[in-house]
Amino acid sequence: MFKRDVQSIRDLIMRNLRQQGLETPLLQKRLVEAWPAVAGNVIARYTLNAYIRNQTLFVHLSSPALRADLSMRRQVFVARLNAAVGSQVIVDIRFC
Repeated sequence: MFKRDVQSIRDLIMRNLRQQGLETPLLQKRLVEAWPAVAGNVIARYTLNAYIRNQTLFVHLSSPALRADLSMRRQVFVARLNAAVGSQVIVDIRFC
């Protein structure tokens, strides 16, 4: 009998995405979609837009007071968002 090289479907898909250069955009999309869950419903209500550019998450908020408060806790959000995705996608957050 021969021995089969058994691999999980997740590993095969991720390897294929990595080879095609699509892994990073997929992880970035997941991170942006995870923002409301990680930040919470109250903060998500004040979020106007969120996008990633150069490993920095830009979050546009409608409340200046909330913007100042979140700026002081941005490293906590960086760690939580990267943990939610399972990979280091961003290194900083800017609240605009």
